[in-house]
Parts: sequence; C-alpha cells; structure tokens
Amino acid sequence: MSSATGRQIGAEAAGFVLAGGRSSRMGTDKALVELNGALLIVRALRILQEAGLESAVAGARSDLSAYACVIEDRLERGPLSGICAALGSTSAEFSVFISVDMPLLPPVLVGYLVEHAQETEAGITLVSVNGFVQTFPAVIHRSLAPVLDAELQNGDGGCVSAFRVAAERECRLLRILPLESLVQAGQVEDPRGLPAAFWFVNANTAEDLAQAERLLCRFVA
Repeated sequence: MSSATGRQIGAEAAGFVLAGGRSSRMGTDKALVELNGALLIVRALRILQEAGLESAVAGARSDLSAYACVIEDRLERGPLSGICAALGSTSAEFSVFISVDMPLLPPVLVGYLVEHAQETEAGITLVSVNGFVQTFPAVIHRSLAPVLDAELQNGDGGCVSAFRVAAERECRLLRILPLESLVQAGQVEDPRGLPAAFWFVNANTAEDLAQAERLLCRFVA
C-alpha cells in the first residue's frame, strides 16, 4: 500500500487511533465531537488511511465499532495502556499510534515516520517540535511490546519515559526527528498548505476545537 509520500509502506505496519481518554476537559467524548463536518474519530482514522495504513481504534469510551475495529483496553490506564493492548493484538512488525485529538496532523508526516522506522529498524520513532518531544505520532517495533507492558504494570511514568526504557533494554534505537529539520529539508510538507507550527494542535477543549476550525477555514480549501 502506498503512503501519502507516494512510497510503499508495505503490509508490516498497522495504524491505531488512541481514543480511550476521559475527555474531562471537553466535557464529552472527544472521539464523537465534530470538527468542520467530520467527527474526530473519522478524521483520525482517515489520517492513518491516507498514510497508507490499515487502521483500528485502541481503547474507546463510546461504541466506535461503526467506524473501525476496536481493540479493547481492559486496564484503561492511559495511553500506554491502549498502546500495549494494540501491540498485543497485531503481528505487524511496526505499529503506528496517533491520538484522536490531533485532527490537523498531516498523513504525509505519519507516512514518513513509518518509512524511516522501516529503513532504520528503530525501536521507537518520534518527532520533536521546538525541542520538545511529541508523544504522538509514535512508531513502535513489536519487539518492545513486553518491556512496554512491564512498564505499564510498574506504573512508573508516562509514555515517553516507557519508550526510552523499552528502547534501551531491547538495544534498539530511539529516534527523535526534529520536525523543523524535516520541513526545511523538504522531507515532509502538508499538501493542504497548513504550516507545520499548527500540525500538533490538540483538541482538548471547546476552545481548542474552535481554534482548529479557524485554522482549517484559513488554510485548507
């Protein structure tokens, strides 16, 4: 299957939308909130699909089975819990995770990260923005699943901390790619014309949602 970059991703990568958050700041399940005529869950699944990935939902607060296959997260202990549930459900060599509340993420970036992970055989592939590591999108090699599960059981830290521990223990690379360098080198570019500074906008509140809608109206035809 071709990615948004036009290159072949192949069958050894699976995509998952993490949708099990409590949505406390939104006041209702974010997955079923509408942005510019499309639900956030639909937008998130479309990002993965346009990046050339088969997509599923990992964890859900509402019944999302009408939109994609849903992987049950029995522990419901945050995004790492959803990641571990998803990794346990697939035989794909790499799994790609995005959050349901990142509606402006361009598929081309997701596709590039998958291809980079496949080429380098990295354990974890992430992006940094202005020097800050972004938790998602995350591309994870299946060999890290047992260590991530152990970190979940220990409950010692968040996703990025668990990613670092897992990569170190399995002697696999943790690649953090600066977004600014990727854009400047022409490796990734949003065909919609949305500047990279806005790709990681999180729709956590009604105000965030309104900001995302203004950006779509301003930059996306």
